[in-house]
Amino acid sequence: MEMIVLVVALALELVIALYSMVTKQRQSKLKSWTRIAMFIGFLLLILVKYVDWSYTWLLFAGLLVILAAKEMVILLRKPKPNLNSTPRYKAFPTIWKSLLLALTVVITLIPAILFPQHRLPQVTGPYPVATATHSYVDKNRIEAFTDQGEKRFVNVEFWYPEQAEGTYPLLVFSHGAYGIKSSNASTFTELASHGYVVASIDHPYHSFYTVSGDGKVVTVDSGYMKEVNNANKEGIYSLGDIFELFQKWMKVRTDDMDFVIDTVLEQAGQKNDSEQKRDSVYERIDTQKIGVFGHSMGGSASVALSRERDDIDAVVNIDAPFFSELKYDKATDELTAKSEAYTISLLNLYSDDVWIQLDSSPVYAANQLSNEAFKGAYTVHFKGAKHLSLTDLPLFSPILANLLQGGRKASIDKYYAIETQNELILRFFDHALKNQGSFTPKAVY
Repeated sequence: MEMIVLVVALALELVIALYSMVTKQRQSKLKSWTRIAMFIGFLLLILVKYVDWSYTWLLFAGLLVILAAKEMVILLRKPKPNLNSTPRYKAFPTIWKSLLLALTVVITLIPAILFPQHRLPQVTGPYPVATATHSYVDKNRIEAFTDQGEKRFVNVEFWYPEQAEGTYPLLVFSHGAYGIKSSNASTFTELASHGYVVASIDHPYHSFYTVSGDGKVVTVDSGYMKEVNNANKEGIYSLGDIFELFQKWMKVRTDDMDFVIDTVLEQAGQKNDSEQKRDSVYERIDTQKIGVFGHSMGGSASVALSRERDDIDAVVNIDAPFFSELKYDKATDELTAKSEAYTISLLNLYSDDVWIQLDSSPVYAANQLSNEAFKGAYTVHFKGAKHLSLTDLPLFSPILANLLQGGRKASIDKYYAIETQNELILRFFDHALKNQGSFTPKAVY
């Protein structure tokens, strides 16, 4: 729709400019009525819901309002008597003004093109879904990313069944390297609609941006971004340095997840009293059934945390290496997999980007299908998918997703990828946490 609007708007301006050049007249009335018609037409598209109104259309809508108002004034203004002949037509000003307006149209439509209207993935559960946000302050940790001695805070958003009775398993999600807590909102919504409470974490200074309850905004740390970017390039870090970075990143992530789970369980275990009313989300949590999952670095952290806690019953790793399952041999300068058996229910979901590295990259030494320590894990390959295909970003901004993937476009249908992934994650947690149904996924989708 965004491209159609752009093409129509530019085509109309081009036609007017060409007609003016051919007739060698300004065509002021034609120009005025055309721009007023463009505004009315766009308004009608919104009213009939052919255009889904959102903030991305604000600049373009503002431009149309300004142009329509200007042209209305011109049409209503009484023309001054002109004793001379019709003013001579000048081609250069017409061309220059048309090009300038065309550029303005393109600029005002950039937000809508970057974030086009789209349908949301299907939600199949019986429960309506509510959300809630909370900011937790960890009094036991000093923020390592600043030198102000402040305590670390963590922002969390919940998706949960709004009108339902009883309690439901708790699922804790960790986003990718510099993602955001809503990166897989469609997954959270689908899970909550089937009777789960999902808590998605924004890891401050790892998240692209996060906003706490008091309005404090924290953006991704530049040093951390540099570490991640350089770790993915050849020859900048030694293998030993990369291993140390893995441990540092995992420490930040697992400490956040550990703190959030403990806080949520503490809140869920408290009883209501007349003086302090709990958020209703805590009343819906079954503290005896906990799963963790995450995308990319968040998946790595989920596997790592499951080794540290004994109350986690199921894990979903979305396109991530097992950082916590690696060991570094300084003498041989090699990364190898640990040998301790992994006994928790685990589902691995891989895109092409990771799949091709499983048997070649030392970073994925523990992920190899031949690793006996993970012989009980389920492994699924989404053929034709890229790393971000397993998030909601390709739905919200296909252009941005392709840019972040180095200009590489996934061949898999974006709705098929995310909806199939959501279905698999739901069926896996149903089987592992609720003892409902069997779980026998295909190897390739």
